[in-house]
Amino acid sequence: MSTPEERITGLGLELPEVARPLAAYVPTARTGSLVYTAGQLPLVKGELPVTGKVGAEVTPEQAAEQARVCALNAIAALKAEVGELSRIVRIVKVVGFVASAPDFTGQPQVVNGASDLLGEVFGEAGVHARSAVGVAVLPRNAPVEVELIAEVS
Repeated sequence: MSTPEERITGLGLELPEVARPLAAYVPTARTGSLVYTAGQLPLVKGELPVTGKVGAEVTPEQAAEQARVCALNAIAALKAEVGELSRIVRIVKVVGFVASAPDFTGQPQVVNGASDLLGEVFGEAGVHARSAVGVAVLPRNAPVEVELIAEVS
């Protein structure tokens, strides 16, 4: 059985450095066996590779890929909090925010980018409840933001 870290490597991915908070908050907060991540933008080396609203400047496919990056950033924050990702018992909940053009209604498909990665990395432990919410704008004009709640051992 491979570890989540080995699965990440097998996917050709690398966990990034945990993003520095943009305001007055911390990347993760732990209470009991639950770890909450702050909302994660699709930052790559501190930059947003894609900006704008989904359904206007950003295609749904680009946005789903950016949601995947958000999830990878959230996994990095979880690892920084708990050490080994094998301590993740379950991803309990995912909340995805999609900066949407007024007529865009494909938020669930965009957030699938995050959900799919969590399943690839954590297997059955990556199956989660989820919300996919359309919003007017996100920090730094990001197209998506993702936060997680994970149960840890």
